[in-house]
Amino acid sequence: MTYDCPIREGARLRPHAEALRFAGQTWTFRALDEEVTRWTEALAARGVDQGQRVALLSTSHPAVTFLFWALGRLGAIFAPLNARLTPAELMPLLEDVEPRLTLALGTLRDRLPEAVVLESVPDGVTASSVPERTWDADTARVILFTSGTTGRSKGVVLTEGAFRASCRASAANLGAHPAPRWLGTLPLFHVGGLAMLTRTAYEGGCLLLHERFDADAVNRAIDTEGASHASFVATTLERVLDARQDRRLPATFQCALIGGGPVPTALLTRARAAGLLALQTYGLTEACSQVTTERPGEADGRTAGPPLPGLEVRIVGTDGETLGEGQEGDVEVRGPTLMARYWRQREATRDAFHDGWLRTRDVGVLDAKGRLTLLSRRTDLIVRGGENLYPAEIEAVLANHPAVLESAVVGVPDSHWGELPVAFVVLRPGHALPDDLDAWCRQSLARFKVPTRFVAIETLPRNAMSKVERPVLRKHARSHPPYQPGS
Repeated sequence: MTYDCPIREGARLRPHAEALRFAGQTWTFRALDEEVTRWTEALAARGVDQGQRVALLSTSHPAVTFLFWALGRLGAIFAPLNARLTPAELMPLLEDVEPRLTLALGTLRDRLPEAVVLESVPDGVTASSVPERTWDADTARVILFTSGTTGRSKGVVLTEGAFRASCRASAANLGAHPAPRWLGTLPLFHVGGLAMLTRTAYEGGCLLLHERFDADAVNRAIDTEGASHASFVATTLERVLDARQDRRLPATFQCALIGGGPVPTALLTRARAAGLLALQTYGLTEACSQVTTERPGEADGRTAGPPLPGLEVRIVGTDGETLGEGQEGDVEVRGPTLMARYWRQREATRDAFHDGWLRTRDVGVLDAKGRLTLLSRRTDLIVRGGENLYPAEIEAVLANHPAVLESAVVGVPDSHWGELPVAFVVLRPGHALPDDLDAWCRQSLARFKVPTRFVAIETLPRNAMSKVERPVLRKHARSHPPYQPGS
């Protein structure tokens, strides 16, 4: 089966429907198609052709949308780079991708001085006919680099088929919507941001693109721009509710997908009281965003939900045998949303797959309804006296303490127990480190799971993909004055 560019299809079927909005500017499908055509001609004039890569350093900007669809029409591959990376971090990625063309948003070009300014790409190009290509399910569309928290960053190759399957699976879970209006607050160098960009195009909807997250701007989009869907993490969801002072959301807003870790029960209750349906979700770049998501009619905030329609999730033991409900083990995923491969890393690709199942390197458990609870990354597992401790389980308990904004739990070496858990907590404004955190945890956790120490920290260290840098916290925990090995 072959596919045409959805922007071109939209221009033919719904030319006057709004397709993109950014900072007060709007583009209908017809206007967006004209812009993409102009960019396609400009890229072709610069020698970009099928199978070649174009690297980009940019925050979210309308030009990124034009570029993405134009590259598709040429059969070229989009390689967005994380806009938070330093020049030293960017160089190895560029060497790996070997782009035909490197672009950078004007405000970021100082980090890539040799790059062409993104906004200037179509300038001065004379209109000409360009042979445009159709796609099939195996057509490579993007290379997205993982955060590299467990070693060298790997380029995840995602295909047109993966993006379309992800769209179908999410839509089947959320229910039919004639023209979804997704709030695009996730960066377009992130799989979540690209998921919103592609879904709105496939479904004839509109991407409400924001350069960065701003709670007031989000609320304006919800209240006055008809936003129907959004993706948040717990902290951004709370900021949205704080900024609107818990005013009820309009009926036009359908739901928000919540990722990034445990969500406090009180926050979910608060969201529901404001008319905001928050659905917890689990996903990863290698599976083109979502894998599991709560069902809208069954959401209780206790799990990350069951697999999306068309996807499968299983839990396996260290011997590779499938485990039953309630048994903790490695999470594996199978379905049409999976990556094609890691870019130029055959060994890593072979290691990632097992009989068609993707090894996620995450640890979790399925309940009787097939709903997933994520416990930890395999590399984050803490082993205390032979017992497995999962940071996510402990962090979920801490998240419900009224003084705790967020937390991260790491293991530190101990001569007697092997490892001991230490909790780093970011406190809410106006709160000191509570004396009752130990007692709070003991209400919900077995004694051996309770952190041996609680350390207040202003902010959690995060990498360029906003993931907590646990090695930094482990080093901090080992050098922190109260810590004595064997205590």
